[in-house]
Amino acid sequence: MGLLVVSCVDGPGIVSKITTFLHRRAANIVQSDQYSTGPRGGRFFLRIVFHLPGLATELAGLERGFGEEVAGPLRADFQLRDASVPIRVALFASRYDHCLLDLLWRTRRGELPIEVVQVVSNHADLASDVAAFGVPFEHIPMSQATKADAESRQLELLRGRVDLVVLARYMQILSGDFLNAVGVPVINIHHSFLPAFAGAGPYERAKERGVKLIGATAHYATEDLDEGPIIEQDVVRVSHRVTARELAQRGADIERTVLARAVAWHAEGRVLVNGRTTIIF
Repeated sequence: MGLLVVSCVDGPGIVSKITTFLHRRAANIVQSDQYSTGPRGGRFFLRIVFHLPGLATELAGLERGFGEEVAGPLRADFQLRDASVPIRVALFASRYDHCLLDLLWRTRRGELPIEVVQVVSNHADLASDVAAFGVPFEHIPMSQATKADAESRQLELLRGRVDLVVLARYMQILSGDFLNAVGVPVINIHHSFLPAFAGAGPYERAKERGVKLIGATAHYATEDLDEGPIIEQDVVRVSHRVTARELAQRGADIERTVLARAVAWHAEGRVLVNGRTTIIF
């Protein structure tokens, strides 16, 4: 199956131009979703899944032709790829293992359309766990004094090998220089207590304050800490009977599922960024 994702300034005839291009090349559209932020001067978003025999050999020419005939005149951003080919992903983690191992497990079971090509950590604790999945593990220690050198090593390790970086509870703040240089989207996950309970011991402080909802947020990482476009969120209700330890356990469960959904949706081309927000098909 082919996957085409398009965004451009809205106007009449966009769908016609795109579908006519595919029809002339004998492509059969099997799924289509679209959204506009406004009919006049708004932004138009489209995701199409299509069947085309011999796609693998036709893909380069199809992409070139679409750019010249459709995207160019529309001044559109687009991505055209073979949806059957998993995207290449690097997972970053520290000492928490729940998100990292969950993504590796789901990938091994074929539940995520990704290929994990590298795990990077600032601690060596999870090396043996990752080795059990047959995925390369790289320990790159990091401190404030060595941050620039460590990020340079990370960039060198990833260059040309990945389509997405996932921060699976990586307890380091990525610099703006890293985010600009890595050249691929970065997805992060964090608990829902931000900004109220930032820093250490959020579940203990949440227990002290008697919170009734806990949750998680997956978003694209930007230079503005934890303020990138949101991909997915979820919550679970708790009561006064729940201990801080149980809060943390339930929080870990939500982080796993929310991050897995976000990664799956991104890999399937369902997430389109519109400024500070997202369109999810």
